[in-house]
This record gives sequence, C-alpha cells and structure tokens, in this order.
Amino acid sequence: MSISQNINTKLINLMQKKICILGFGIENQALVEFLVSKKIDCEITICDLKKDTECPIGHSVSWHTGKDYDKNLDKFDIILRVSFYPLFSSQIKKAKKAGVEISSAIKLFFEICPTKNIIGVTGTKGKGTTASLIYNIINNNINNSIHTYFGGNIGIPVFSFLDKIKKDDWVVLELSSFQLEDLNISPKISVITNFSKEHLYPADPKNLNYHKTLKNYWDAKFNIAKFQTKNDFLILNKKLQNKVKNKKINSKLKYFNKSNLKSKLIGEHNKENIASAIMVAEILKIKKDIIKNVVKNFKGLEYRLQFIKEKNNIKYYNDSFATTPEATITALKSFSNPVIILLGGADKGSNFKQLAKIIKQKTKFVVLFKGTAQDKIVKELKKINYLQKNIKIADSMKNAMKIAKQNSIAGDIILLSPACASFGIFKNYKERGKLFNKEI
Repeated sequence: MSISQNINTKLINLMQKKICILGFGIENQALVEFLVSKKIDCEITICDLKKDTECPIGHSVSWHTGKDYDKNLDKFDIILRVSFYPLFSSQIKKAKKAGVEISSAIKLFFEICPTKNIIGVTGTKGKGTTASLIYNIINNNINNSIHTYFGGNIGIPVFSFLDKIKKDDWVVLELSSFQLEDLNISPKISVITNFSKEHLYPADPKNLNYHKTLKNYWDAKFNIAKFQTKNDFLILNKKLQNKVKNKKINSKLKYFNKSNLKSKLIGEHNKENIASAIMVAEILKIKKDIIKNVVKNFKGLEYRLQFIKEKNNIKYYNDSFATTPEATITALKSFSNPVIILLGGADKGSNFKQLAKIIKQKTKFVVLFKGTAQDKIVKELKKINYLQKNIKIADSMKNAMKIAKQNSIAGDIILLSPACASFGIFKNYKERGKLFNKEI
C-alpha cells in the first residue's frame, strides 16, 4: 500500500475498516476514486437507492442498492454519507448508538487537506456567486508557485483535486447547510451571505434534504464559523447582526453591506455578494485595481438571474436556481420594466403571501408550471385580486414559453424564477434552465 506523504493519519485509520459509502453522487464517487488511488486497504460498500448505479472505476467494491439500501448501517465501522442524507434518520441514530463513526466527504476533506488556507462560503442564496467571485479575484492575484482550487456544493467534488493541493495553496469552497451540519472544523475565512427560511420541507421524496426547524438550519450554517480561532475571520452580512448576538465567536468578525463597484451582475442582492467578496480580498491584501477589474468582468453563474438574450426588444433572464419565494422576490425587485414571470413547481412548504404582493407590483403576466405549489400560489394571488385572466397554467417549458411570448410586447422582460423546486415536470433546476434557454 502506498499513501502519499501529505496525507495524515486520518486515512491510515481507515485501514481494515468496513466503510459504507452512503449515497453515490459525484461527491462520493470522487471520494471512492481517491480511496482506491491511495490503495487504502479497507472494505468499501456503496449503498445507494438507485439500482442501476455503477462505479466509474475498475475496482471491486460491494453494492447494496434499492429501497433497503440504508438498512443495517450499524454493521459498518464508518459511514461516509452523502451530504443530504439526514443525520436525524432512524438508521443513522441506530448506527451511532452501535458506535459507528458518521462522517462525509467534506468532513474528511477538512481533516486531511494539506493546506489550512480554506475559504468557505455559505448562505441561503448567493453562496455560489460569491464563492466563484472570490475564486476569480484570488486566481488573478497569486503567483505561479501558489494555486487556488474551487469546489464543494458548486458541483466540483473536493476529492477530485485534493491530491494536487500543496501547503501554501488556497481552496475556495461553496458549502451547503447539509455539508456543514456535522462539521467540526471551520475554514480560515468564512462568509455567510444571507439567511432566510429554506430546506424545512422535503420537496423531493427521493432526497430527504431538509432540516427539522429553522434553528437547526441556522445552527448548521453557523458551523462554518463555530470552530474558528482568534486568527480566523468571519465575514457576515450586516442584516444578520441579531442572529449572532448570542453566539460565541472566536474569530475576527467583519460585517459587509453593499458594494457600488461597476459590475455585470444585476440586483441589490448581488451588491451584497460583491461586498463580501471584496472584504475577503482585502483580508488577503489583494490590490484594489485587481479587485475592481475582476468584479467589472465577472459574468456570474448559470441560472442565477442570468441574462440570456434580447430578442425583438424583449429581454430574457434565467433564474432557474431560484427555488424559494425569497429568491424570486429578490429577482423581481431587480427590474423596473414589466415582467412576465415563469413560476411554480414542487412545493417546499413555502409561504407565497409576500411573493404574491411583489408579483402584483412587478409583473403583467404569470405563467404557472403545474405542480404541488400551483394551488397555493393561485390562492395567494386571488387574495390580492391579481387578474385571473393574466394567470395561465403550463405543463411543459415549451408551452410556458409559448404563452409568455404570446403575452409579451417590446420592452418586456421574460423571467424564469420559479420560487419552487423543479421536481415533477423537470429533473432538476439545471434541466429547467436548459429548456428555458432552448425555447428562447
């Protein structure tokens, strides 16, 4: 067996252990590949709901798939769970009681990463945009001997680049509440972009990714700072001042507000995202002209209030990533022109009362996707006397875009900002976003 020198004893402790890979998404696929590449002498069992799941590498592992995939977890020594598998499940509780170690790819990464120069970004919304901007700023500043790596919840698994990281390198991570909830090591620089009600209801029955209470959700988010030391930094939205007044903070706390630097990103929320990224850059003593130039040219991320095209004097914006009413409210407040909004989908237990009020102020027409949230949204719009003739139901993106175009004139904005999960008509928010772009 050969283990590279930069890996600490944590990996050696995996030797001769029965390891459960609980859930086989891209995060855990990269982890299995890593363990195999290090020739870790352990017994790996991949437990996944999907029966047709395949290991992308030629390595002999055991499989436990189908509806009983998460039974008998107490028979393992270590469980490396996919981030959205709930810690409060009866199976995890039973395993814990039996003395099984519960961990995850992200938790293991923090334990064995060769550099402590980790920047973590979380928040209900804006974490992907902010983390990407921070990565771009640092990447435009560092010399050739130091590298910056980017990953986490953004879709780039951390174990896909762990082997490349050196002691002085920097790592920028977008971190979800599910990745953070059992973390016991915090990043050197932590950013919390914002916080609102989210992930309190299982929108997708196959992925029970939710927190039992709002407090549980906030506590999970705050793990990004909970284990910091006096030499670390917490960058916090000033709006969250009251959320931390009773929290013990060991690190240097800095608040951000809004930035007025020239940017391609629209909306007041993005001014806050930019401000937090600038604050990180200033801590790293990056020159102002580099910061200014990167911010000016940064185009943002796919499906986050993304300008797609102007056609026949109608502008199209793709905000498929907006899966909560709060996110859609933020999007609508970014426009002054009349908006035709594509809305709805799978209900996440949301309250649409405030969104309905903003819809009445900002939109001329609502195209509503069929789904479990449909009746709730219509009910709230009826309450405030939104014209029912200006609400149409669509059972596909093709139909939705046809309705939107038929009801638009020059100067309008057609906005996809669903305020709901995609499950039902669409596989996920990415498929929803791609189909929107295709129909333009």
